[in-house]
Amino acid sequence: MAEVETGRRPRLLRAVGGAVVVVVLAALTRYLEQNVPVFTKGTWLGGIAKSVEYPVYAILLGLLGNAVLAGLGVRDRLAAGFRTEFFIKTGLVLLGASINFAVVVKAAGPAIAQAFLLIALVFGFTWWLGGKLGLDSKLRALLSSAVSICGVSAAIAAAGAVQAKREQLAYTASLVIIFALPSIFVLPLLVDALGLSTAVAGAWIGGNIDTTAAVSAAGALVGEEALQIATIVKTTQNALLGVVAVALTAYFALKVERTGDAKVSGRALWERFPKFVLGFLAASVIATVFLESGGDRSVITTVNDLRTLFLILAFVSIGLEFRVAPLREAGWKPIGVFAGATVFNLAVGLGLASVLFAGFGG
Repeated sequence: MAEVETGRRPRLLRAVGGAVVVVVLAALTRYLEQNVPVFTKGTWLGGIAKSVEYPVYAILLGLLGNAVLAGLGVRDRLAAGFRTEFFIKTGLVLLGASINFAVVVKAAGPAIAQAFLLIALVFGFTWWLGGKLGLDSKLRALLSSAVSICGVSAAIAAAGAVQAKREQLAYTASLVIIFALPSIFVLPLLVDALGLSTAVAGAWIGGNIDTTAAVSAAGALVGEEALQIATIVKTTQNALLGVVAVALTAYFALKVERTGDAKVSGRALWERFPKFVLGFLAASVIATVFLESGGDRSVITTVNDLRTLFLILAFVSIGLEFRVAPLREAGWKPIGVFAGATVFNLAVGLGLASVLFAGFGG
């Protein structure tokens, strides 16, 4: 018995030590996110710093911590404290509170139609292109979800549904960030060059940029109406996150990983289904009812702040758990797939936005 207790204590201490590392890096992430724009204001870096989101700082600090801990030979010992899955699922459940279905309904048909069509077309194209280049099915699912729905959040949901490797999720999250940052500035410039109306511009931005914060930044550069439409379109896409998770769970259980004539039971599907998606949907419904019944919006703001905290902890943990070897094996092909899918998304998204939002508004 004493030997068992002796063994448990070091494991607990290592887990606590790992958790402390995550919390410290998360606090540093928050500090950088809030203060770097202030420190660089008025300089050529000011505009860039203002647009950098917390996932960038969190993942970079996580990677830096990963390298330091690996160099000291203690990374694997502290890994029990890097609770990526717990942080991610908690953050995504809280994300549901920001998805107000009443707002989506107010946009009527255009936003819903664009979301369904864009997700179906872009997901299908990305899946097909990934197959042509011989990518692993799980990585294809992550890339397809990220490009077609809502970036990192969709990739996280897909990772839970298909049981992807953490390295694949980290790689996908990195690609989302790399492509989203320049799009904040590029898309508003293209809007001016193409002479798009504010409604069409907002729908295009909302349907193409892969993170909600980046959508808000780009929409604000175009104008208030564009920002509102962009938010509604992105919100609609976010609301479809659970639908895609269910579809991926069923597809991988019934086809990709099915062997022989073995039947897959409903229980097996339920065991594979990422349960946090139900929490995500429940939080969305509760928030919608709460706000529509006159609830204090500051409550939702507090929930969103808490969500951000958990996602910061998750992104830091992703960086700490990152392993280079599997990505070296992946090579350039995932980047090619993501880039090709992004171009396809831009073209199809512009076409849909131009048709569905033509003459929209007053």
